Amino acid sequence: MRKFPRKEAEVAALARQIVSGFIAKVDDFPSPPLAAAELQSLLDNYKKALDDTMLARAAVANACAAKDEALKTLLGGMKTSIRYAEDAVKYDDAKLTAIGWSGRKKPTPMAVPGQAMGLEVIREGPGWISLKWKKPKDGGAVATYQVQVSHLSRSDWRNAGLCFKTETKLEEQERGVELEYQVVALNKAGEGVPSNSVSAVL
Repeated sequence: MRKFPRKEAEVAALARQIVSGFIAKVDDFPSPPLAAAELQSLLDNYKKALDDTMLARAAVANACAAKDEALKTLLGGMKTSIRYAEDAVKYDDAKLTAIGWSGRKKPTPMAVPGQAMGLEVIREGPGWISLKWKKPKDGGAVATYQVQVSHLSRSDWRNAGLCFKTETKLEEQERGVELEYQVVALNKAGEGVPSNSVSAVL
């Protein structure tokens, strides 16, 4: 059994077929509840409404395009006016408030990163170790991480590698001795507090 269409174009096509069928096969369909002419009138009404809708959509699209262009022009005029006002009063905030504006915001100095957190050993093997940690919860944005290594119970930390992610694999590590690792977050402002340390014999 054919299902009743849902798409508008298919509905209109079926309506046209019903009308033509009623006209062509009067003997088979002598008394339809709606005569072919009545159904055709309903179809014509729909087609007119569809045409009106298409015209309205085109008008809305044109109106939106005109609005966008007007807004673009307005923004350009406003920016030019604001630049003029800033120069005229030398970015004086008190004077710029008269036009609903303010001077340039003074740059905020970059803060050093906070402490990298939760350093742990993920995997290890002969002469290599994989470490993972969490980024600092405070401080400035981290540019990179410095992984450091030392012999256990010493304070002679030396750099073992730089990385941009919060995990790394270090190879060619000293074997047969207990090593200690820590991570320091870095940026242009300086370095954060070293993370907790972890130890391993590789």
